[in-house]
Amino acid sequence: MAAVQDLDHPLATDAPPSAASLPPSGRTRRSVHRALGGGAVADVLLWRQRNAAVLTAVGATTVWFLFERAGYSILSVLANAILLLVLILFFWAKSALLLNRPLPPRPNLEISDEVVGKAADRARVWINQVLAIGHDITIRRDRKVFLQVILVLWFIGYIGRLFNFLTLVYIGVLLSITLPALYDKYQDHVDEKFGVAHDAAMKQYGSILSRIQAQPTKEKKTQ
Repeated sequence: MAAVQDLDHPLATDAPPSAASLPPSGRTRRSVHRALGGGAVADVLLWRQRNAAVLTAVGATTVWFLFERAGYSILSVLANAILLLVLILFFWAKSALLLNRPLPPRPNLEISDEVVGKAADRARVWINQVLAIGHDITIRRDRKVFLQVILVLWFIGYIGRLFNFLTLVYIGVLLSITLPALYDKYQDHVDEKFGVAHDAAMKQYGSILSRIQAQPTKEKKTQ
């Protein structure tokens, strides 16, 4: 009887998710961890490895303080660090010969052809994308791409006037280890607010683009 009862009433896990189990926006939640690559970097950005995330934040803050506030230059710090490393390895090797101790480890300091090939392939893709954008602006005279490039360059120039390069990198590191974790926690509310803002921005963008496209037709009519 129990077997017949199980056949007549399938397991609840096979049923589709109900509307009550979905987010308030009615859409399924996206996996932020999978979007970030699903590896160790994603674990750090989402604070699943708290020690590594704290170490990243502390390291970035230390580097920013040394170069931005303490007045050290990158060249002097690199030279002093390499000098200290060479001295440590030299005296370690000398003491090992005198005391019959093992020599310091000697890593293979070589760049393989595979690494160079991967870097060249990625650089080629980025360069081709930039050249394609230039082709769309100059040859095809795509006003949409032209407007997007102007807005992006204006935004970069405006941010560059507010912060120097090192401060901008430091802010980027802090945002990269805070925003993904916050978005993963409050994804439903962020998607809802961002959807409203995106619709309003696209309306304004469409009106500006229509005005730009309407100018050549007016000039042709006047001619």
